[in-house]
Amino acid sequence: MNIAQFRMEPEAAVPAPAETNISDIGPRASRLGIEIAGIVGLVEDLVKLGAEQQASARAVVTSARETSETNRMLASSMAQVRESAEETRSVLGESADKVAHTLAASVEKLQSLSNGVLSLTETLDKVSETIKSVSSASASINEIARETQLVALNASIEAARLGDAGKGFAVIGAAVKALADQIGVFAKQNEVSLRSLEGTLGQLTAEAKQNSSTAEAAMAASGEAAETTRTIQSLVTTVGKLTDGIVSMADPVQRNVASNERVRDELKKFVTMSKTCHEKLDSAGESSEAILDISENFILFIAESGIETPDTPFIELARTTAAEVSALFEQAVDDGAIGLADLFDENYQPVPDTNPQQVLTRFTAFTDRVLPEIQEPILKVNDRIAFAAAVDRNGYLPTHNLVYSKPQGDDPVWNAANCRNHRIFNDRTGFGAGRNTRPFLLQTYRRDMGGGSFVLMKDISAPIYVKGRHWGGFRMGYKPET
Repeated sequence: MNIAQFRMEPEAAVPAPAETNISDIGPRASRLGIEIAGIVGLVEDLVKLGAEQQASARAVVTSARETSETNRMLASSMAQVRESAEETRSVLGESADKVAHTLAASVEKLQSLSNGVLSLTETLDKVSETIKSVSSASASINEIARETQLVALNASIEAARLGDAGKGFAVIGAAVKALADQIGVFAKQNEVSLRSLEGTLGQLTAEAKQNSSTAEAAMAASGEAAETTRTIQSLVTTVGKLTDGIVSMADPVQRNVASNERVRDELKKFVTMSKTCHEKLDSAGESSEAILDISENFILFIAESGIETPDTPFIELARTTAAEVSALFEQAVDDGAIGLADLFDENYQPVPDTNPQQVLTRFTAFTDRVLPEIQEPILKVNDRIAFAAAVDRNGYLPTHNLVYSKPQGDDPVWNAANCRNHRIFNDRTGFGAGRNTRPFLLQTYRRDMGGGSFVLMKDISAPIYVKGRHWGGFRMGYKPET
């Protein structure tokens, strides 16, 4: 029954109650259970959605907090960078000015030095020319001295031939020869000194030329240094622009920090609201579960009262099949086909590389062998029956119908719908069916087929006992009447 049917227009006349046949109670109770199950499913979806929203909101708050911290760090770093840039600009400016001044003075001195070296080179060249002239004159003097010696020698010979008449002439000739000899000696000494002076001047000239080349190279290097100075000055200008850019960026970053703080505060409020909604949804979920329990107990009460309901045939079939399974298990224990401890084994061993996870126990091979002959024929009893299978007390379904017992593939969604054997279904319905010890339990639920696909189902289960011990229950799922 749809809840909207209970709503009335404010001024509508209240109709007289219709006569109700007791036979209508069962179908209406069954329909009520279906509607309640639908509501419970919706509440569960809302609870999950609320949990996801709350988790997302918390993640966003965390991201906002991290963003705020990052912005603060950015603002702090920018302040430090701005201060460093200002200091760098100041230091570079002062350094560039000092370097430029020093280089200018050095260039001027080097220019003066280079000019002096070049002037010295020219002077040395002139001195060298003068020395060559003096050397030439010295050679001429030496030649004159030799000729004078020859004249003196001839005079001496002629004075000796004249005898006493030539004695005075002989004295003059001897004096001339002595002077010529002395001039020759001085001329030779002068030649030696001139040659030594020429060597020294040659060395000085070579050194002066080398110094001149060095001075010219220093001038060129000074020119490159001056270009470097201009580069430094350009760098100072660039750093200044960078500093101005950092200053202009600082204000938007600070505004961004403030905006993030406001966003974070709003997000915190949203998280608080989401938490409150989630708590209320949890409470609604608990209430809807309680209503569903009441509905199921009400249907059980109606069935036990002997009132026929649309579910009565399925209830009887489930109870009969559960008794059959109990008898089969007990006979197998008596025959030694399986030990009682093995039949109640709860040590579930995961099957590797299965998704959804499948598990095995010591009784799985046994149930795979004996249960299909009981479970498979039930699917043909009524077209509305979707499955029929036994589960242990923990919701473990060892042997499913063949249509749901295909080998797993690579697609988990396909596996969830087609490979439902050897799995534990410990949700409310599966766990309730396994743990129920009442004559039967009728539950209405949404069957998860994987990939977000659900099918509204009714689940009737009856307990299975073996040697007085509660083993689990026989479940039968069928589609509600449309």
